[in-house]
Amino acid sequence: MSVPLQPARIDFSDASAPSAIDFADVYHARGGAFEQARHVFLAGNGLPLRWAGRHHFVVLETGFGLGNNFLATWAAWRDDGARCAHLWFLSLDKHPPRPDDLRRAHAHSAEPELARELVAAYPPLTPDLHRRDFAHGRVHLLLAFGDVATWLPQWMAPVDAFYLDGFAPARNPAMWEPRVLKRLARLAAPGATLATWSSARTVRDALAAADFDVQRQAGFDHKREMLSARHSPQHRAPAPPGRRYGSTRAPVLIVGAGLAGAAAAHALAALGVSCRVLDANRAPAEGGSGQPAGLLHGVVHAEDSPHTRWFRAGALRAQATLSSLVTRGAVHGRLDGLLRIERALDHETMQRVLDAQALPADYVQALSSADAGACAGCAVNGAAWWFPGGGWIDPRSLVRHWLDDPCIELTLGTSVARIACDGDAWNLFDVAGHRIASAPTLLLANADGIQPLLRPDAWPLLRSRGQVTWLPTSLKGGPLGWQPDVPVAGDGYAITLDGGLLCGATSDLDDNERALRAADHRRNLDALQRLSGRPWALAVESLGGRVAWRVHTRDRLPLLGGVPLPARERAAQSRQEQSRFIARTPGLHLFAALGSRGLTQAALAGEVLAAIITGTPLPIGSALLDAVDAARFAARAARTGPAQPPEGA
Repeated sequence: MSVPLQPARIDFSDASAPSAIDFADVYHARGGAFEQARHVFLAGNGLPLRWAGRHHFVVLETGFGLGNNFLATWAAWRDDGARCAHLWFLSLDKHPPRPDDLRRAHAHSAEPELARELVAAYPPLTPDLHRRDFAHGRVHLLLAFGDVATWLPQWMAPVDAFYLDGFAPARNPAMWEPRVLKRLARLAAPGATLATWSSARTVRDALAAADFDVQRQAGFDHKREMLSARHSPQHRAPAPPGRRYGSTRAPVLIVGAGLAGAAAAHALAALGVSCRVLDANRAPAEGGSGQPAGLLHGVVHAEDSPHTRWFRAGALRAQATLSSLVTRGAVHGRLDGLLRIERALDHETMQRVLDAQALPADYVQALSSADAGACAGCAVNGAAWWFPGGGWIDPRSLVRHWLDDPCIELTLGTSVARIACDGDAWNLFDVAGHRIASAPTLLLANADGIQPLLRPDAWPLLRSRGQVTWLPTSLKGGPLGWQPDVPVAGDGYAITLDGGLLCGATSDLDDNERALRAADHRRNLDALQRLSGRPWALAVESLGGRVAWRVHTRDRLPLLGGVPLPARERAAQSRQEQSRFIARTPGLHLFAALGSRGLTQAALAGEVLAAIITGTPLPIGSALLDAVDAARFAARAARTGPAQPPEGA
């Protein structure tokens, strides 16, 4: 469970050096934040020279503070004609500044334009890993809010340069503990360097024990010395089989042009990887992704489980990436709030849950029935969670936008009947046995269509039929009397669109009926009555709607990552009880089972897949990756025995 965040308390009385009240220490030297960053962290790591000509360069900082080291590094990258194509800046903070404090800290920044972008993109203070992209998608900030001892073991990234910038060891010893600094070695890429303003003996000894060759250098401002170091391990232990990621920039084949395939293709294209997306339909988003609108929001539970954290992280990432698209009309939708009716808890208990988890109001609020009705512009039937950044999206317009990229080739009307690996290439074949395409890396993102392409019954996928109902503004018998200004969800949902109200959706396992059913329209109207608190006595026989199928797993989390080797090929492995120890089929990946919350998960999940394929920093921690890893069911079977579905059999 995540530890609730406690934002920093900052004293700005000394304008030259703001200080942290709880640590009685300054955020940067009085000689200047940018000057310190350039002298200690950039020069101490041989930057910008070391990133010259690189495609990806990764920096990891311990102690984000006010973000000055990030801004100074971004500015150096911007001004360098030989800069790397992609700069990744990973940072963490146990006590991050509040948005207003960050804005105040950068009111007179040496880089005002960059500072304004950082302040505008600053994420809600939730205990998650937040990704933000700048410079047209070439500078990536991955900002983790939480304890260094929690996050360092969870980072998954090949780090080229370390910035050690916590408060002084005497004021914040937990940041400099030997066991913490030892964690850096696991993340160090070949040739990784390190710099810090602290030259304390305990820091030198801890770094030396972690195989860093430490050198003392001239310090900055009043500091006589600083440290620089290079990682020189005697031997480098290989990553577990399930954590050995690719480093490809070669083209990737993707089967499936729905939300999953489009999200992955978009994330790969953003990193400069060409993709060819194939789909059996004549247009993208024709299957489960083809509804006229879908919801986007996080979840709140008293137990902050991996399920809750995954959907919170997914919702926050989706809001960060899609809000601007909606604002400028590139994608059809609205992300200005969503209400989710709560049936199990009363309003006071809901508020206690939020207080216990210290979740911020810009992520979620607990509203009484009356306050929820005020947000909706009409009465709603119960207390509700208010997600200010939630809303609805037309998934078809989002898929089309994601696929509209010069790095993406779209091939429609093409069914893939069989896949086969020949040496280092994956080949796709049609029903006649003709080869359609070939590439070193293949991603299957075609919902339940993955089953016939992989081993029979290899995946514990469930398939549910869902029917939505369309209520036009004017119906026989009079106009609609209840149209909320924002989406209302709970037991079913209601979304006001141009011309009417979309409500739904039913969920029936193993139901293959394609035709609309009057009985299912009635079920949707019954759910609408529970949301609105008013009866819906309509003739259901003439109502419109749409039928589609969702694919999901028993734990309602997606399947992401490398496909496990067949069980017989893994039999010699000594450990298989965790997904990280499950060996994978080279070049073959999976993205499936988004279920009924595809819009909430797709952007984040696509970036996870892109990171795994390209070997770039993952936008989630290892605990969340374990929760969604495609090999988790094979690991569960290894732990509990054959009673579990033999996913890798």
